[in-house]
Amino acid sequence: MTRLNIVLLLAVVASAMYLVRTQYESRLLYTELDRAVAEARRLETEHERLQVEKRAQATPLRVEQLARARLQMRTATPAITQYVSDPLPASEGKP
Repeated sequence: MTRLNIVLLLAVVASAMYLVRTQYESRLLYTELDRAVAEARRLETEHERLQVEKRAQATPLRVEQLARARLQMRTATPAITQYVSDPLPASEGKP
């Protein structure tokens, strides 16, 4: 009878140790999940901020100002436009 009690006691202690270990791992995983969710939230906020900034940078007025200031471009007018014509008539150039 004492042998059976010792075996049962060892089984209870082993299962208790397994339960404690499982709970500890569960808490670690929950903490890791919480951190991952917070990081995902932070990245989503950063993405939205960058999208707004990108839209603000790509406005036509801003692009035109940058083209004039940095690239020294100017608006095309008929006075500075050069037209190029095809030297061959349409019927001669194509088989």
